[in-house]
Amino acid sequence: MQRLRRPFLLLNTPRRAQLHSHHVWPVRRPLVTCCSCSAPQRLHTSVNVGANPQLNPTTSEPPTPPTDHRALAQTHHLFITSPYSPGSPLLLPNGAYVFQKLQAFLRAQYPQFGFQEVITPTIYKKSLWETSGHWDNYAEDMFSVQGRGAMGQTQNAETGQDEEFGLKPMNCPGHCLLFRDEIKSYRDLPIRYADFSALHRNEISGALTGLTRVRRFHQDDAHIFCRPDQILQEIEQTLKFVGMVYDTFGLGPYKLLLSTRPVDHFIGTISEWDKAEAQLTTALNNSGREWALNEGDGAFYGPKIDIILKDSHGKEHQTATIQLDFQLPQRFNLQYQASPDELSSLPSEAPSSEDAALEPGNRRPVIVHRAIYGSLERFMALLIEHYAGNYPFWLSPRPAIVLALNQDPETLSHVAYIQSVLSGMESVETSEEARVQAPSTGEPVPPKPRPQKLNTIHLPIDADTTARPIGKKIAEAQMKKYNHIVVVGPKEVKSRSMTLEVVNQPHGGATEEVLVKILGRGLESGERKRGKITVNSTPAVARGYFEGLVDEFL
Repeated sequence: MQRLRRPFLLLNTPRRAQLHSHHVWPVRRPLVTCCSCSAPQRLHTSVNVGANPQLNPTTSEPPTPPTDHRALAQTHHLFITSPYSPGSPLLLPNGAYVFQKLQAFLRAQYPQFGFQEVITPTIYKKSLWETSGHWDNYAEDMFSVQGRGAMGQTQNAETGQDEEFGLKPMNCPGHCLLFRDEIKSYRDLPIRYADFSALHRNEISGALTGLTRVRRFHQDDAHIFCRPDQILQEIEQTLKFVGMVYDTFGLGPYKLLLSTRPVDHFIGTISEWDKAEAQLTTALNNSGREWALNEGDGAFYGPKIDIILKDSHGKEHQTATIQLDFQLPQRFNLQYQASPDELSSLPSEAPSSEDAALEPGNRRPVIVHRAIYGSLERFMALLIEHYAGNYPFWLSPRPAIVLALNQDPETLSHVAYIQSVLSGMESVETSEEARVQAPSTGEPVPPKPRPQKLNTIHLPIDADTTARPIGKKIAEAQMKKYNHIVVVGPKEVKSRSMTLEVVNQPHGGATEEVLVKILGRGLESGERKRGKITVNSTPAVARGYFEGLVDEFL
C-alpha cells in the first residue's frame, strides 16, 4: 500500500475565531475521535453555556483504574498488536465478544430510531474520491491500492478505466451512492443509513497507541438524508439516542459543544447556515443538558455538535458527533422531489451555481453525519478503563466459570451439562436423539446438529476441570474478574443442581432483584456472606437469571 498525494485536512479548513463567553469551562484539548467525515479539530479554551444547563448525571465520580487499557487488556485477554500490521489491533475472543456486543446493542436500538443498516465496499476507485473531494484534500491520510487493471498509468483514461483504488477513510461517499440510486420523494425523507464497515486512515506511526489511535477502525457510522425542515427533529432524536446509550453504559459526565459557521471558507448561503444553527440551538436547549457555543469553528460544510466525554482519568475525549453537511449533496448532485410547500416558497437568496444542476421541481437534501460511539475501538478503550475489569454482565467477556470440585466422571459430566445450559446451547443429555443407540454396537449415537434460534442469548461460559485445589481455582477466577463462580461437587451431582456465587457483578441491588424474581422467593440469611450472594439452584433457573441480567443491561 502507498500513500496518496499531498497532505491537506479535509473538512477542517475554516479560520478559527476567538470565543466570547459569559461562563468559562476549563476545557482540555481532548484526544479526538473524529466523525466519519472530518479530521481532528482542536477545542478552544472558553465556551458559552446554553440555556437549561444540567450536567449529565450518569456518574460524577468515575472509577480510577490502576493502569491504562493496554495493561488491562493483557489481564483480560482482549487484544494484541503486531508489527506486521501497525495500528490494526488483533482482537482476541474476549475482545471480539465485547466488540460484537457493542455492535449488537446499537443494532437493537436502530429500529426505534429508524435506521437501516447497510454494507458498503472497503475500496473505491479514484474518481469517487475525486467527486467527494478526498483525492485532493485528504491524500496524506489515505492508503492507495493497486490491482489488475487499476495501476493508474493509462493517459486520458475514462472514468473507472485503469484507476487507482483508495481504502475508504469514511463511509459518506458510499452512502451518497446508495441515496442516489433511485429518485426520492419528499415523502421518503428522512432516510437513515447506518454502517459498521472498517475504515482506514494513515495515521503517523509515532501516534499509534493501543485502541485509542489506530489505522484500521470501525465506527457506528450513520448518515441521515433529510429535508431542511426536518433537521430539528432529527437532531433532537439523535441527542436522545446519545443520552440513552451513555446512560446505559454509566458514562459521564459529558457536555455538548456547538460549532457554528466559520468567518471565511464555508459553502452554502448565510441563510441556510442561520436556519441550521437555529435548529441546532433549539435542539440543544430542548435537551435539558449543559452545552457550549464554539463560535466560528464549524466545518466549512456545515455546523456541528460534538459530545465531549470525561474518562476515568479526567481526560476529555470527543466521542459522539452530529454534523450537518451542505457540501456532499452538491458534490454528488443529490436530489429529491420537493413538496408543494417547498415549491411555493421563494428562496431568500439567489440560487448558487451548484444548484443549477437541480431538475425542475427538485431540492437538495441535507446530510446529518452521526456517530454515537465514534470509533468502536476507542470507545472500547474508554470502557476497559472505566470498568477496570468489573464489566456489567451483558457486556462481560467472562460472565461465569464452572469449577469442578474433583475429577470424578459424574462430576465432570455434570460440569459439561451446566456449562451447556448456562451458555445457551442445548444440552446433549436432555436431547431425545442422544438416547438413540447404534444397532451394531449399542453405543449412543451423537445427535445431529440443529440450527440455534436467532434470538438465543449465547454466553461465553468457561469451565475449569483441572486437578487443582478448589481454593486456587476460586482465587484465580476472582482475579480474572468473572461475574459469577459456579462450584460443582458430589452434592450438586446428586441433586442435579449447582451452587452459584455472585462475586463481581456491578449494580448489586438491581442484580438481587432479578435473582429474587427468578427464584420466586427472597434470599435467606445463609445465602448472604461477607457481602456476597451464594444460592443453590438448578441450571435452568440460573440460565433464566442470566437472561434477566442481559435483558436489564446489568
